[in-house]
Amino acid sequence: MKFNKTLVALATSIILLGGCNQVLQSPEPLQLQTSASSEQIKAHSAQANELFEQVFQENLMASPMGQTYMGIKKDYGKWDQLTEAQDQKDHQKTIADLARLDAIDPALLDDQTLLSYTLFKNSLQDDINDFQWRFHNYPVNQMHGFHAGAVSFLINAHRITDVADAHAYISRLNGMKTLMNQLTETLRVRESKGIMAPYFVFDHVISDSLNIISGAPFNNESAEDSPLFSDFKTKVAKLEITSVEKDQLISQAEQALKTNVNSGYATLISYLREQQSRASHDDGAWKFPRGDEFYNRALENTTTTDLTADQIHQLGLDEVARIHTEMKTIMKSVGFKGTLPQFFDFMRDDPQFYYGDTDEGRDAYLAEATSIINTMKTRLDELFIVKPKADLIVKKVEAFREKSAGKAFYNRPAPDGSRPGNYYANLYDMKDMPKYQMEALAFHEGIPGHHMQIAIAMELENVPKFRKYGHYTAYSEGWGLYSEFLPKEIGFYKDPYSDFGRLAMELWRACRLVVDTGLHQKRWSRETAIDYLSTNTPNPIGDVTKAIERYIVMPSQATAYKIGMLKILELRQQAKDQLGDKFSIREFHDVILKNGPVPLNILQQQVEKYISQTI
Repeated sequence: MKFNKTLVALATSIILLGGCNQVLQSPEPLQLQTSASSEQIKAHSAQANELFEQVFQENLMASPMGQTYMGIKKDYGKWDQLTEAQDQKDHQKTIADLARLDAIDPALLDDQTLLSYTLFKNSLQDDINDFQWRFHNYPVNQMHGFHAGAVSFLINAHRITDVADAHAYISRLNGMKTLMNQLTETLRVRESKGIMAPYFVFDHVISDSLNIISGAPFNNESAEDSPLFSDFKTKVAKLEITSVEKDQLISQAEQALKTNVNSGYATLISYLREQQSRASHDDGAWKFPRGDEFYNRALENTTTTDLTADQIHQLGLDEVARIHTEMKTIMKSVGFKGTLPQFFDFMRDDPQFYYGDTDEGRDAYLAEATSIINTMKTRLDELFIVKPKADLIVKKVEAFREKSAGKAFYNRPAPDGSRPGNYYANLYDMKDMPKYQMEALAFHEGIPGHHMQIAIAMELENVPKFRKYGHYTAYSEGWGLYSEFLPKEIGFYKDPYSDFGRLAMELWRACRLVVDTGLHQKRWSRETAIDYLSTNTPNPIGDVTKAIERYIVMPSQATAYKIGMLKILELRQQAKDQLGDKFSIREFHDVILKNGPVPLNILQQQVEKYISQTI
């Protein structure tokens, strides 16, 4: 039950126990089946929770990067190991952890601990069963990977508050040669097994890698510092030490960058260029060994349902048709004369919908996104009983990775409060960030979306840490998409163009059901998928291309959003229908959020339990 180190949460979340996207097969109702005494239940539940905590801490202490994300500085100068030997060691520990769990009798657990037990056991079992698929991914691609993730990690997670922290940073710089060599080996192993990224990926990752070793001290004639050198200097400058001591630290970092960092990236870039010469233009997971079997399992993991690829594909087509109809209503309300595709062109091309492609335009975007979130903060009591304690800030994606990074994403806060939650907006190309989508995007990534969901989970009391920091994609992204819709019900999206933007983003997720299954099960080409998404959405071609390339390298992940949202809406309607006047939107949201991330079938159990207790 380890997080996949080749994808190491990449500053979005740290999953310290479990693959945690797994579907629970035919779960039993989460209720006690015993007449045990309250003392027995209390003692046995305490034993179970102690085991959950032990396993979490063991896995955390085995991950230097995980420790850093959690604000722990025990192995502050080290990296995680990206080796097959480490993967095998982790696998054997997962098997042993499952054996340890056998000592727990689920019939002697209280309700909350029984839920933890169910999630814990199924995640262990799924990690063991899915070990066979550990090579079915791309360790580096334009979305994530240690080539860029290691740099982002140092910039965003490695704090320097004293000289020891600075030396730990330098130690990590020196360790990047080994890290990049290990990363290169993971690529070599996968290629030997017939798994290699499609051709288009390589230009992105080579460019990002070159950006990391561009500027001083790699090029002494450069007027700008490299990303890591700049970050280190900035952090050291804030230390209360002498200028001589600062210069000594900077000199050591410079040496580490020029030797070990440069050497590690040179090895990686050289191999990437070799691979690109052998790469094909086949894009779907169907090309993998046992590719169809892998993709079916990926869908099961991602959606936590038993929906087939064909069912998901048809669901997407149906949702696209519905949303197009709603868009036509808005089109008529603003007096546009023409067809929906022509309206898409208008929304895509008219300069009134975009900030300028300038520093001033980017600053204006960030200021408006912050304003949207701050306004939503004042309305949260209408919708929620519990609110997160951690703050949220809006940030621009760093220059070294903005060309290939996603449109927007969220980074969780530090558990100790030293780092707020971050809503990242990618402002590389302002034509990809229209004003009319700003509300929906801020609601999804910030409040009431991922920040509410993730920060509240982290702050839960009397819940094992593996649940606080777990992740189920359909739950998490389903909540994010639901959070785009929810503000409309309390008066947001007053501007019809902004409401169109909300629908455009929902349409985007509906189209994902079509193109993801199209690419990975129906063997669509990259170009076919781009054409479908471009024809059926108002998004600019650059946005469309980047999205399709994302879905190619992350099979099934894009299906989670719409399926998760539809399940939450279905459960909400079920609660409304059965509770009538007793229904409370604040209580419903509390049920959704109070147990942290769970699979959709467990979420349904929790809502049905709430209904039965409220009637």
